[in-house]
Amino acid sequence: FSFGRLSHAAGISGVIGHSRASARRTHFAETIMQIAVLTFEGFNELDSFVAAGILNRMKTAGWAAHITSPSARVTSMNGVTVESQKPLEFAEEADAVLIGSGMLTRDIAADETLLSRIRLDPSRQLIGAQCSGTLLLAKLGLVGDLPACTDLTTRPWVIEAGVKVVDRPFIAHGNVATAGGCLASQYLAAWMIARGRSLQAAQAALHYVAPVGEKAVYVERAMAAVSPFLRSDLTASAENA
Repeated sequence: FSFGRLSHAAGISGVIGHSRASARRTHFAETIMQIAVLTFEGFNELDSFVAAGILNRMKTAGWAAHITSPSARVTSMNGVTVESQKPLEFAEEADAVLIGSGMLTRDIAADETLLSRIRLDPSRQLIGAQCSGTLLLAKLGLVGDLPACTDLTTRPWVIEAGVKVVDRPFIAHGNVATAGGCLASQYLAAWMIARGRSLQAAQAALHYVAPVGEKAVYVERAMAAVSPFLRSDLTASAENA
């Protein structure tokens, strides 16, 4: 499977840059991750803030998740206005990128000028998409004929874009992952921490945010969704810890 072929199929020149990597990157564990949480006008607060909050539990390891937007300020679907921490172009240099969803995603997906500003490279970045963010991922040529997750509202639009949608909360193919349902943002964050640091670090981050009295079952359920898509050496090291 070639992500390069998908970029041509998308018809958007220059979306996927390969200037800084000649081979596919599979190991991120020693990286101090800088993460772009793509947040557009009309964004869903749960997608951007829950994922960013969990990822920023890794601050002691030098990680930082940044609200990354095409303008200086963006307003959520429920009227919450926030200031962008990074411009949209930051996505190109980030170690990892999460694409959130929102009520205007179909308009964004049709805006080739805006899409051309999002330059991603799955050979050197971890990339995740949440709900209607999967539609943007498809438009960027990063899904192709691989199965993907999305929310129930966005599902027909993603299928229309030629993507095979599966009825599950999370799925990953190499360095690219998708999740469906607002609270599935925890799965994207856990996957990214497990890939970028360790399975134990992902479990600890989830344990911190889990409801009191339900922490063990909460972490177990989340990791059950994510673990099948992690490298075998990661899961083995966690079991032996």
